[in-house]
Amino acid sequence: MRFGIAASLILLGNLWPVWGEARDNVSTFSLENGLEVVVIEDHSEPVAIHMVWYRVGAADEPPGKSGIAHLVEHLMFRGMEEYDSEELSRIFAENDIEANAFFSYDYTSYFHRIAPEKLGMMMMLEADRMRELDFSSEVFEFKRRGMLADRGRRIESSPDRLFAEQRMAVLYLNHPYGIPVNGWRHEFENLTENDARDFFRRHYAPNNAILLVAGNAFPDEVRKLAELNFGAIEPTPGIKPRIRPSEPLHRAERRLEFKDERVRRPYLVRHYLAPERDPGDQKSAAALVVLKELLGGRNENSILIQELVTDRLVAMHVSAFYGGTAYDDTSFGIFVMPNSGVDLMEAESALDDALAKFLNDGPDHGHLQMVKNRIRVNWNYEGQDIEAQAMKYGRALTAGLSIDDVHEWPSIVEQLTIDDIVEVANRVLKTENSVTGWMMTKEGE
Repeated sequence: MRFGIAASLILLGNLWPVWGEARDNVSTFSLENGLEVVVIEDHSEPVAIHMVWYRVGAADEPPGKSGIAHLVEHLMFRGMEEYDSEELSRIFAENDIEANAFFSYDYTSYFHRIAPEKLGMMMMLEADRMRELDFSSEVFEFKRRGMLADRGRRIESSPDRLFAEQRMAVLYLNHPYGIPVNGWRHEFENLTENDARDFFRRHYAPNNAILLVAGNAFPDEVRKLAELNFGAIEPTPGIKPRIRPSEPLHRAERRLEFKDERVRRPYLVRHYLAPERDPGDQKSAAALVVLKELLGGRNENSILIQELVTDRLVAMHVSAFYGGTAYDDTSFGIFVMPNSGVDLMEAESALDDALAKFLNDGPDHGHLQMVKNRIRVNWNYEGQDIEAQAMKYGRALTAGLSIDDVHEWPSIVEQLTIDDIVEVANRVLKTENSVTGWMMTKEGE
């Protein structure tokens, strides 16, 4: 059945849209103060996406100050030089502005979905809070206490989230990706307003930011508005490319067991340290994206689903995951939830057998082409969504990639061969390069 579907998809591949990235609709320029500006034109809808991305995230925090990046992100909504939080909320509501913010280890981003004629006003507001925030004790303590309570509700009350924190802390021996993106509680509790002020002044600057406008906007208009609103902001001296502690060679397999009485079904997760997308060198990352889909994509033809779920009946759910758009080495992972009556050791043994078979035999050509076709369709579908486009460029640029890297990605995926997939799989999926975690009930069942 798998080969029949694959063959059909190969034929259909000639009828589907080819890989595409309309380069002529993407413009980029920089202001004298170092602010990078990217404009993605798409006039199909009367809406614009306005985003400011900062090249700073949780992995850039000073030692012992984990959680400060997340705290500053929240403080950006609490008060600015001219507008307090209530006034800012009123402006957003009256102008029908959809506002949000999000951050990761590598970036912090502020998102607004607006009518195109509101671009100037939005830039004025973002420029105002790029340099001036309210760091009063009252505002700081209110937000810090609220975020501590939120950590208790969202993370410490969730065995799955706590288990994930522990796995990352074991996977990374030296790199700050092993510290929770929201920070360790004992460090977050001791953060001060001076910590927040210092972090903000060091990293929130035009020469550490990207203004990204997507949708119904024109480059010349965006340039004028950017110059008017951001051009007078002084850059921060001394901002250099990020250099973080790097991972040593991993020489030993690591394992952990996490037991919690709230766990209903045991499962296992395995992580492998894996390369990220590097500027001008994205082939390994592209091969890992394809490998993820081959092994555990959301499709009945995925190899691990076929082996563990369909054939051997040891698992009810299997998936693979990989986040290649990162600044430093990232993680390739596999999730297995056994069927009732199957213990974790048996499930892990079946996983090891399936991986060993794949590393020896590799994928068949039809399955590889089917995965490429699916990735192509998803890429082209995202190309029709301005928010997805804005996210794609913003995440790539703050991970150290270039506009050209984004445009070249489809052709790199398309040119991958079976040998490329087997090579990267054998290089990454090594026992000594792995962490395997068992999630168990309190009784260890």
